[in-house]
Formats: sequence, structure tokens, C-alpha cells
Amino acid sequence: MNTSKSLSGKRIAVLAADGFEQAELRTPLAALVDGGAETTLVSLRRGRIRGMHMHQPGDLVRVDKAIDDAQADDYDGLLVPGGYISPDSLRQSARVRAFVRQFDAAGKPIALLSQAPLILVSAGLAPRRTLTSWPGIRDDAVNAGATWLNQEVVRDAHVLSCRCTQDLAAFVQALAPFFAGEPPAQTNVAGAQSDPAQDMPLEQPNQSLRWLAAPSFGTMLSLALLGVGVMAAQRGRHRPNAAAEKRSDAPASDSSRTARAPLGGE
Repeated sequence: MNTSKSLSGKRIAVLAADGFEQAELRTPLAALVDGGAETTLVSLRRGRIRGMHMHQPGDLVRVDKAIDDAQADDYDGLLVPGGYISPDSLRQSARVRAFVRQFDAAGKPIALLSQAPLILVSAGLAPRRTLTSWPGIRDDAVNAGATWLNQEVVRDAHVLSCRCTQDLAAFVQALAPFFAGEPPAQTNVAGAQSDPAQDMPLEQPNQSLRWLAAPSFGTMLSLALLGVGVMAAQRGRHRPNAAAEKRSDAPASDSSRTARAPLGGE
């Protein structure tokens, strides 16, 4: 427990959308609150958004403010969790890109996890920046002009980035001093080369998919019976329609033909 409350009075915006990595929101958020910070969850819309455990659905969390109502001037820093879905949705929002640019222009702290640096790429803030990120987006960052380092945590002036969920302990340790405004322990070397791309992907996503529960025989049988029932019901609805069509196609009697004969006929 942090008894010093080094972040007392600090207002931190937490930017996330559906598909955020749940641990990357909850763990840093708990550290910020423990340090005395006031946090606001900002998203693309009001209501609740769904977290993820890698590829599996997580919990719902309530949004405090929609991006259309959020102003960077109201906050002292920005935290953006990663995830395979959330950063990709956020980077497509012009309002989100403008929001992040406002923090950057004011030199306010911006903390990014895993895939979240994609938002810097789309906002045009990656050039000449030194970052780490989920290794899968290494090429996106480098092609956008950033220097990418394969490290747990990288700080470049007012931007702090974290490689992945497994590095949360190191990230949380750096988070309070970062948002408190302490200077970086070391300065990045100008003109440094990016670390090479990995030869093999991390095991984490594959393990997650490998352990997804397979449907049981009972579940498959129930779905099959449900399909048979739906098809039977559809056939039952079609039979009255077919009978009605046959009646309508039957030859009309002489009286009916006379009744429909046009006036002035022969």
C-alpha cells in the first residue's frame, strides 16, 4: 500500500474502448488510486465497455465520460491500456487522436501499454519517439519513425510505454514517479537503432487459444436438435401458404368468370 499518496490531487484520464486488455486497465488503475490520483474512464461512447483476457471476454466496466465530452485541459495525465481490439478502435477516432495530441502538445504524461502506441502512430506522434510495445506492432512503430526497444518499460520524456502484460510489475513501479513529474532516470541516446523484430511470436496468444473450451457432445447434439426444430417449424409455416397458392391457381367457375367480365363486353 502506498501511504505517501504521491499522486494526491492528480487527475488521470484512462482511455479505453471495447476489447481493452483487462489486466492492463485494472492493475495500473489500482496503483493510481492507491497513490491518491483521481481517475476518469473515457471511451468512445457512454455506458459500459467489455474487457478481454487476451482472446477471451472479460468483465464490463462503466464509462465515466464519452470522448466527445472530454477535454485534455481537465487532466494531468493520460493512461491507455492495450489489447487487440481497443487501441485499433480508438486510433480510428478523430476525436481520440485530437485528445492525445493535446496531451502531447502540453507535455503532459502519456502512459501506453502493449498495443496502445498504435494511437501515437495514427496521431502522427511516433516520429523521433523511443518506445516499446507489444512486439507484434514493432514494425508499425518503426515504419512511423519511432525507435523501438525490446524492453519491459521505456520512458521518452513525457511518454512511458510498456511492452506487454507480463511486464506490468515494472510498469506499475515506474507509473507513480512518472505521473508525479519526476525526471527520467536516464536519457535515451539520440539516433539509437531499433531492436530487431522477434524471430518467433510470443507464446501467450497461442496458449490462450489452445485452452479455449471445446463444445461438448451434449452441446453439439442440442444445437443439432434445435436446427431440426427450426427447419420443421419453417416447413410447417410454408404448408398453408402452398395450399392457398393451389386454391388461387384453380380454374375459376363460369359464374366467377362472368362476374369478373369487364363492362361492355360481348
